[in-house]
Amino acid sequence: MDSETGGRRERKRLATHQALRAAALRLSAERGIREVTVEEIASAADVSTRTFYDHFATKDDAVVGFDQWRVERLRSALRARPADESPLEALRAVLGDLLEESRGEWPLRMRAIANEPALLSRLIASFAGYERAMIEVVAERTGLDRDHDPYPALVTAVATGALRASMATWRANGSSADARANFDAAIAAVMAGLVAPTGERGQ
Repeated sequence: MDSETGGRRERKRLATHQALRAAALRLSAERGIREVTVEEIASAADVSTRTFYDHFATKDDAVVGFDQWRVERLRSALRARPADESPLEALRAVLGDLLEESRGEWPLRMRAIANEPALLSRLIASFAGYERAMIEVVAERTGLDRDHDPYPALVTAVATGALRASMATWRANGSSADARANFDAAIAAVMAGLVAPTGERGQ
């Protein structure tokens, strides 16, 4: 197989994967994932049920599972950040870009989770694949041993914690705010030392 043919097939597979993901999100946001069948998701994406299972093991995976191709994109993007950029700044830029790229998915995903709260724990668990990639690249960028030095895991935990906190408030506000702006604000607060708020709300 030549590279052009392989590239076409990979693009077609990715397009099918994204179509299935979009259909699962839309239907689950509208009706709740327990009311949606795999057959309906496949039909909405104009593929067979067998094709659905080529891409996802379950309906839950189609709504809140992680995408390996996005993990690889995350890893590549982090490696491409300027060498003089701090790890936290690099994570802020790359995670913000990923949020922006998938901004159309998040309102639907949050509605699906509102319909079926058990999906939230699955979503959080799916972050593990991204976290492993981030720890790996932070270790590379800093020249540290990821198994014996806590820094790569620590800075990754800070960045993902800021992401989760920002997404929680974004969800609580009815997804009316900009998800990336929420994340940027959370990271900025961390980088400023996470100073406690003052005034009436902080008293």
